[in-house]
Amino acid sequence: MDGVKSGKSVVREYAEAIIIAVILALFIRSFIVQAFKIPSGSMLPTLQIGDHLLVNKFIYGVKMPKTGWILIPWKTPQRGEIIVFRFPEDRAIDYIKRVVGVAGDTIEIKNKQLYVNGEAVNNPHAHFTDSDILPASAGPRDNMGPVKVPVDSLFVMGDNRDNSWDSRFWGFVDMKDVLGKAFVLYWSWDLNEPLVSIDRFASIRWSRIGNLVR
Repeated sequence: MDGVKSGKSVVREYAEAIIIAVILALFIRSFIVQAFKIPSGSMLPTLQIGDHLLVNKFIYGVKMPKTGWILIPWKTPQRGEIIVFRFPEDRAIDYIKRVVGVAGDTIEIKNKQLYVNGEAVNNPHAHFTDSDILPASAGPRDNMGPVKVPVDSLFVMGDNRDNSWDSRFWGFVDMKDVLGKAFVLYWSWDLNEPLVSIDRFASIRWSRIGNLVR
C-alpha cells in the first residue's frame, strides 16, 4: 500500500486542529500582537475614528496576562511613542495615548505649552482646536504642574490636546498596565458614513491602510 491509514477519526483530527489554532491565536494575542480600533477623537489627527491598528505586545517585554508583571524585560516606553494601556480608573477599558513623560521627568503645562524638565516641547503631533486658555483654577487642561513622574510610571497625553481625557486629569500610567506599542494601521473607514453597503465601501480610507503609527 502507498498510504497508511490513520487510527484517528476525521472528527478528532479536526478537533485537534481547531484546539491548536485557538491556542496559537491566544498565545499571539497575549504575547505578540493584538488588534485594536479607535472609537474616539482624542488622538486626532494622528489617529482617526474608525482606524484599526496592530499593537506590538512584546516590544516592552514578555508580561503575564491580566497582572501585567514583566517576566522578560526588553525596553521601556520612550517619549513620543504611542501606547495602548489599561485605563487606571477602569482597567477593563483600553486607552491609547502618546507618552510625553517617563519616570523621573518633571511635567508642567503653561498656557497649553508642554514643558518636560523645564524645557518647552514642540511636538509636531500636538493639535489644538480651542484658542481659549483655561486657568489652572478651571482645570488642568491648559495649565498644570509641575508634577514629577513616579518610578515605573508614565505621563501620557492625547494628540488632540483640547479634547483628550489623559494624565492631566487622572494621573499616571503604571508600567504594568502598558499593553504595547501601536505600530501599523491595517484598516480604516469613516464610521460617520451610512451603514449601506455601497456607502460603507466608499468610506474605506485606502490611503491610511498600511501606514506606520508615529
